[in-house]
Amino acid sequence: MAGRNDRDLPQERDLSAVEIKLMGYVDIVIDNKSRHTDELYTYRTDRKLRVGQVVSVPFGKGKKNRRGFVFRVDVAPDYDPSKIRSIADVIDEYALTEEAVNTIAWMRQRYGIRYMDGIRCFIPGGKPPRPGREKHPYASVRPEPQNIEDLRGEQQEALKRIYAAADEKRQASFLLHGVTGSGKTEVYMQAIAHVIAEGRGAIMLVPEIALTKQIVERFAGRFGMENIAVLHSKLTVRERYDEWMRVFRGEAKIVIGARIGVFAPLRNIGLIIMDEEHEATYKSDQTPKYETVDIAAKRLMYHHGIMILGSATPSVVSYQRAREGIYELLIMKHRYNEVPLPSVELVDMKKEIRSGNRTAFSDSLYRQMRKALDERSQIILFLNRRGYSTYLSCSHCGESLKCPECGITLVYHKRENAALCHYCGRKYPVPDICPSCGEGEIRYLGTGTEIVEEEAHELFPESSIERFDLDTAVSSREINRILGSFSKGKTDILIGTQLVAKGLDFRNVGLVGVISADVSLNIPDYRATERTFQLVTQVAGRSGRGDRQGKVVVQTLTPDNFALRAAAAHDYHDFFNKEIAVRRMMDYPPFTDLIAAEFTSEDEETAIKEAGRCRDYMIRAGLPGAEGIFLPQVSSAFKGNSASRWHILMKCPKGERNKYIYYLRYFGEQMTRRRIACSLTIDVNPYSTC
Repeated sequence: MAGRNDRDLPQERDLSAVEIKLMGYVDIVIDNKSRHTDELYTYRTDRKLRVGQVVSVPFGKGKKNRRGFVFRVDVAPDYDPSKIRSIADVIDEYALTEEAVNTIAWMRQRYGIRYMDGIRCFIPGGKPPRPGREKHPYASVRPEPQNIEDLRGEQQEALKRIYAAADEKRQASFLLHGVTGSGKTEVYMQAIAHVIAEGRGAIMLVPEIALTKQIVERFAGRFGMENIAVLHSKLTVRERYDEWMRVFRGEAKIVIGARIGVFAPLRNIGLIIMDEEHEATYKSDQTPKYETVDIAAKRLMYHHGIMILGSATPSVVSYQRAREGIYELLIMKHRYNEVPLPSVELVDMKKEIRSGNRTAFSDSLYRQMRKALDERSQIILFLNRRGYSTYLSCSHCGESLKCPECGITLVYHKRENAALCHYCGRKYPVPDICPSCGEGEIRYLGTGTEIVEEEAHELFPESSIERFDLDTAVSSREINRILGSFSKGKTDILIGTQLVAKGLDFRNVGLVGVISADVSLNIPDYRATERTFQLVTQVAGRSGRGDRQGKVVVQTLTPDNFALRAAAAHDYHDFFNKEIAVRRMMDYPPFTDLIAAEFTSEDEETAIKEAGRCRDYMIRAGLPGAEGIFLPQVSSAFKGNSASRWHILMKCPKGERNKYIYYLRYFGEQMTRRRIACSLTIDVNPYSTC
C-alpha cells in the first residue's frame, strides 16, 4: 500500500505472517504537486534504509512509480501491515542528509509550506550528465591574486572572537558591523580558512548574482577554484546540477552563491556568511517564502557552526537582536586604507526646480562630475528607477496607464518605444489618446535611468557611459562585461539601480551621485526610511576606496529627513535610535512579526470569502494580539492572468509566531478537505503585501 490514503487498493500479492515480521517500515514524502498528499506515507522495505534516501515507490492508482524521500525509519505501522505496499527501488544517485530532513520538517512548521516545497530547495534539478560532459560555469574565471593582508586591530579582534567559537565547536551568531571599506571581506576569507583547516565546510552568500563573479575571483585567488562551487538561479539546470553534485561528493568545501546557496549539501558546515545581510533579496518572495538567515541559523544548530552577518548598515531587526544578546556584535569603525569616509552633500531639489533647472542633474552634481572627470576619477550615478519615464498620465483626467493584467503602473522604455509592466513583463504600445476618457493626451512623467543616461551623454559627450540595471544586465555575460569595463577604467560614468549599491569594490571611484533619494522614501512600506538610509549609505560607500577621500552628492526633495541626515553624517546609531523608537510605538518588527495569509482563486468571490472566514476563525481562536488581525485586502501587486488574490495581514506578538502558523495551516487543511478551489500561502514578514 502506498500510504494512508490508499488502504483499500489491491495488493501485488498476499504476504505470509513470517514475511511481514521480517519487513521494515519507513515513512516517505511523495514527490507530488497536489496539496492533498502533503503527508507521510508508510511503505515496507526489505532493505536497511536511512533517513534522507531517495526511493521509487508505487503510488495511487497509476502504474508509474513516483520518487519518494525517506523521512522516518523503523516505523511501527498503526494499521494492518499486510495492506502496506513495498518500495520498488532505491535511487543511489544522491540523497538528503539527516540534517536536511530535519530542516525541511522545521520549514514546514515555521513557514506553513508543503514537504516538497522544502525538499526542492535541497535537491538538484535535472539529470546526471554523461561522463566527461559536466558543466563548470566558472571554469574560465581568472583568479585575482590574493596576498594575505596585514590585519588591523579591529579585524584582529573580530577574528579572535570568531576563532574562539570555531575552536570550541560552539554554535554562535556574529553581527559584523563594519563601515564600507573596513576590510570585512578579508575577515570573511580568514574565517573560512580557519574552518577549512579544521576539515569543515563554509558557505559564502551575496545578495546579488551580479556580485558573484567578483567574489569568486577573489576567493579563487586565495583558495583555488577547485575548492569552490557556485550556486545561484542564473546558472543553467545542468550547471546547477553539476555544481550541487561537486558539493555533495565533497569535492568543493566552499560554496559561493545567492540565497539558494544556503541549501548547499555540505556534510559538515562550520561557517555561513551573509554579506550585506540587510538586503531584501535574502527574503524569498516565491514559494517557499523563507528568510535565509533563519535557514542558516537552523542548519548551524545541527552542525554547531558559526554564522557571520556582515553589513555597514545592519537591518534594524538584526541590530536589535545584537542589543538583546541574540547576536554577538563585532564593530569595525575605520576603513582599512585609513582614508576618511566620503563627504556627503545633500542638495535640495526644490530650490533647483524654482531656479528653472528641470534636468536630473543639480548644479552641484554637474560641477562635481566635471571636476571628477578632469581628475580622471570614475563616477557612479544611482537611481532606483529603471526605464525612461516612470509613469504615463492623461493630461485631461489624470489617470495613469496600468497593466490590464496586474493593475501595476506602466513604465515607458524609450529604447523599446513601449510601456512595460515591471511585474509581469508585458509590453504595450503607448496610445496617443487616453484610453480612459478618450480626450486627453498622454504625458511622460517621472525620471528613470534611461533619461539619466540620455542627459549624461548630452552633458558629457566626451565620456564613456554605461547603464547597469535589469534592462542591460540581461545575462551573466553582459553583467561581467559591464562591470569588467568599469573595473578596467574603460567606462567613465556608470549609471545604475540598486545593483550598483551592493558590495562592488572599485578603487578609482571618486564621486557618487544619488539622483533622487526620495524614490525609496515614498514606497508604502514601514521599512521605507530604513531602506533609504541603507541605499544612500551603501552607494556612498562605493566612493573613496582608493587613496583619496570620495565625494557624494545626494539629491532630494526632503533634505531634512532624519534617515538622509544620518546617512550624510555616517551615523548609524542616530538613525537606529530614531527608527527603533518609531517601530516600538507602531508595534512593527522587531517587536512583532507581520504575517500575510494570501488567498488565491480563479473566482474572486471565493478568495474574498475564504480570507474573511480565516480572519473570523483566527479571532475566535483567542490568539494573543487578535486585535492586530486586519480586514481582508486585495493584493494589487499580484501576478495572475485569470486568478485573484486577497490577503489578511496580522501583527503577531513576539514569541507567538508558531501558534499563528499552526492555526493558519489548520485552516488551509480544512479548505483542502472541503475541496475549496482556493489556495493559501503564508508569508512571514513580507516585503510587500500591496
